[in-house]
Amino acid sequence: MKKILLTLSVLALTLTPLLSVSAVEPKRVIVCTVTTGFRHGSIPFAEKTLKKLGEESKAYTVVDMAQQPTTQITKSPAAPKKPADLAADADDAAKAKHAEEIKKFEADTAKWADLDKKAKESKAQWDAEMKASMAKLSPENLVAQKIDAVIFANTTGDLPLPDRDGFIKWVESGHGFCGMHSAGDTFHGFPGYLGMLQAEFKGHGRQVPADLIAGDKTHPANGAIGETWNLTQEEMYEFKDGSHDRAKIRALWYLRHHPQDPNKLGYAPVSWCRLAGKGHVFYTSLGHREDLWDDTDAVKDRKNSVEISKQYQAHILGGIKWALGLASGSAEANPDAK
Repeated sequence: MKKILLTLSVLALTLTPLLSVSAVEPKRVIVCTVTTGFRHGSIPFAEKTLKKLGEESKAYTVVDMAQQPTTQITKSPAAPKKPADLAADADDAAKAKHAEEIKKFEADTAKWADLDKKAKESKAQWDAEMKASMAKLSPENLVAQKIDAVIFANTTGDLPLPDRDGFIKWVESGHGFCGMHSAGDTFHGFPGYLGMLQAEFKGHGRQVPADLIAGDKTHPANGAIGETWNLTQEEMYEFKDGSHDRAKIRALWYLRHHPQDPNKLGYAPVSWCRLAGKGHVFYTSLGHREDLWDDTDAVKDRKNSVEISKQYQAHILGGIKWALGLASGSAEANPDAK
């Protein structure tokens, strides 16, 4: 009997670590794909892929999404133009014609007023949905929902965050922030965000092949890709002068030449990580194309191979896990990476 009890005790001690690991809940993430500027066609693919990576890796769960309102805004046509006043010496024929024009004007005005009312109602509904969507990113909700990180996937423009400064403080207090592609084309007038991200979109040329160089081969966001990563086609970003300080970031992927001119040599940032206070910030400017996000047959006119799609997914998953504190990697600046 003692031998049986001893065996059971040993077995229990052996299984305890495994049970503890399996009992750990995935990190909690909110994904934001709201845009007030250009809206990428790859956003639905990004939403699907980010959910899939969380489910497959069991590293995180997308507990909610801040998405674009579903209401379609109806545009109001131009108001009808009232006919000119009737001349004082107008004859009967002119008076009759003018009377018909006024009658038509009044009918058109009534129709326009109805369309204008519907347009205003649709805009009000859109604004209400947008406010409700972005309220998910209020510091109060992030704390209440025990959110560990927020992902901006191809966001653009000035997003109506209920508390912009509070959001940055939430990140700096020890949470994660991940940005993909046009997250760098977001909040142009908000220094707090641009400083946290260390990027402000300047422009881009046509889509081109990209021969990327690893700034840190051991970082999770390298995705075990190695020293170089060759993309068949992607929209490569340029950033405004002064918005990116290499002394404040750890370069993960970069180009050794201008994004659109291989003959113009020099460092061009592509992906990096950094600490913002106690928060972990990961950004990649890659993610314009659908065939980077998605590795299935759902993508039409594929230029990047399925293998490259899987590499991109490994790249962003590694960055997300790092931002969540689930994978170790340095955030120390490496300005000498060449």
